[in-house]
Amino acid sequence: MLIALVGIGKIAVDQHVPAIAGSADWELAATVSRHGTVDGVEAFTDFGKMLDARPDIRVVSLCLPPVPRYDYAAQAIRAGRHVMLEKPPGATLSECHALLDLARAHRVSLYATWHSRQADKVPAAKAWLADKTLRKLTVTWKEDVRHWHPGQDWVFDPGGLGIFDPGINALSIVTEILPDPIHLTEAQLHFPANRDTPIAATCRFHHPDGAEVSAELDWLEPGTPVWNIEAVTDEGTLLLENGGGKMTVDGQVQDAMPGLAGEYPRLYAQMADLVAQGGIDMDLAPMRHVADAFTLGQRVVAPAFEW
Repeated sequence: MLIALVGIGKIAVDQHVPAIAGSADWELAATVSRHGTVDGVEAFTDFGKMLDARPDIRVVSLCLPPVPRYDYAAQAIRAGRHVMLEKPPGATLSECHALLDLARAHRVSLYATWHSRQADKVPAAKAWLADKTLRKLTVTWKEDVRHWHPGQDWVFDPGGLGIFDPGINALSIVTEILPDPIHLTEAQLHFPANRDTPIAATCRFHHPDGAEVSAELDWLEPGTPVWNIEAVTDEGTLLLENGGGKMTVDGQVQDAMPGLAGEYPRLYAQMADLVAQGGIDMDLAPMRHVADAFTLGQRVVAPAFEW
């Protein structure tokens, strides 16, 4: 299938372009970006002109920041194109629900991707936890924003999510692997004095069985990132490390998951299936937790941040 990639920034170049190139399902037929291009691929700077010029391209993958994404997605859906959304699927829950209704009305596929759910050990963690009684779950998600988003001021603009840009990856895993739903009950959000989104956060959640569920998120972690989820149960302790890439149970390393390698290749394989079946996958659970954190969160003023 022919696909167009919109927003040729760091995540597109690092992940989307290689995943498409390595897939037998897809051919990258066009790009849309103000500045970025991909060698050998027709490039546009105007999305509407691409849609008009290339009616043969039936699928669009959007790698734009969250705030402008809705307008692009809605335009693509109204043009009868299937749409794949980089995480988070939008800037607000309301616009995500609007896109869902629009996709149903136009009978096209819509995929809200959560790439961290495709990490190697996430299915194994979900299966292991399915019949266990959870006692405590702790998320520790810390990285250096200067490394992962160098100079990208949009992550600190309204709608950019701040620390929840990576933190939502952890929440996407938690909502996938826990057999019971949780909801946020309190949060502390640390806002740099000169920025509009938080750079660190502490969150606590309600679990129906009374398990203690919490998350510590920090965007000023030097050196190696810490992307861990620890689940203490009545039958042992599960530890997911490296964003779901490594899993141990009571210290014993679990085997790798067979099948297609890599988070983004798996996302594109899933998108191919959705298009073939006429399906929609618009799970908004991770985003609900982030919205709740901004609703309930206590604001803490942190030192000013500069790149």
